[in-house]
Amino acid sequence: MSLSDHLTARIRADGPMSVADYMADCLLHPQFGYYTTRDPLGAKGDFTTAPEISQMFGELLGLALAQAWLDQGSPAPFTLAELGPGRGTLMADLLRATRGVPGFHAAMRIHLVEASPALRTAQAKALDGYAPQWLDTVDALPDQPLFLVANEFFDALPIRQFIRAGDGWSEKRIGLQDGALSFGLSPAAPQSALDHRLADTRDGDVVEICEAAAPVTQSIAARIAAHGGAALIVDYGDWRALGDTLQALRAHEPADPLQTPGEADLTAHVDFEALAMAAKTAGCAFTRLTPQGVFLERLGITDRARALAAPLQDAALDSLIAAHRRLTHPEEMGNLFKVLGLCPPRAAPLPGLNP
Repeated sequence: MSLSDHLTARIRADGPMSVADYMADCLLHPQFGYYTTRDPLGAKGDFTTAPEISQMFGELLGLALAQAWLDQGSPAPFTLAELGPGRGTLMADLLRATRGVPGFHAAMRIHLVEASPALRTAQAKALDGYAPQWLDTVDALPDQPLFLVANEFFDALPIRQFIRAGDGWSEKRIGLQDGALSFGLSPAAPQSALDHRLADTRDGDVVEICEAAAPVTQSIAARIAAHGGAALIVDYGDWRALGDTLQALRAHEPADPLQTPGEADLTAHVDFEALAMAAKTAGCAFTRLTPQGVFLERLGITDRARALAAPLQDAALDSLIAAHRRLTHPEEMGNLFKVLGLCPPRAAPLPGLNP
């Protein structure tokens, strides 16, 4: 049996499913799910994230969190957490960069929120000697000061898609046509969760909702509001979602989201406004949404690149220059990816971000 067989049987039994239910099965099905069965990263995988492009990314995020920790009085103990840590590369770079911050490593307790058994194995290898603890959900994070990073975590959370039809919305659903998976639409109906989008959309516009994002954000924000800390959320998307952004990636190339389910990465753009409002309801402050390139430049990525480049030449130097460009240039990841910071009310501004 394959995931396609499972999905077909489920649709025949229960009718068409939402895009969110489809994504959840494709990514996290315990037997056939994309993340539960493989390491998807790198040249042999399907996509590459910023920490895999250059050590500079994790180093600078780590130093930003460490500065926020110092600005808040160096609380001890504190939780150092990452959501969806990939191979552990970002955390390993973060820990190397913060080794010289007095008291930081002695006070930290590392927690990794990771659903993939394959990636947990890779993370354990990358972080050998640091004794991280793995959690299934953010709700299991300790109730103490929390300094957290989430890079390309929220884009993999399942979304529902709605198409404007008058004052109502038709939900995009996945059913069967001639035995194959196929998109369809539910009858138009009011959606209270989208009432605020009637003013800025027209008939035919697609709006996406990630129902899982708000509880995750609120859980993080509540800890930061109550105990102190900071969160850096880095992902692709914008302040407010508009349009069909569901995409599949296989072997670093775009793919049809309905073809070979469980064999391709599925993601969607992040609605940062929804994250910020969820944080606000939990009593947390949030920063102005900032392009990744601007954020990294403010943190000194060009100076760091020059330092790393000094002993390099030929292919190694070219690779470093390309990595700097890919992370920061507006036509690469610099504008597509954004950074949202969360912090306690009245806390010092987070490094690299405007309040």
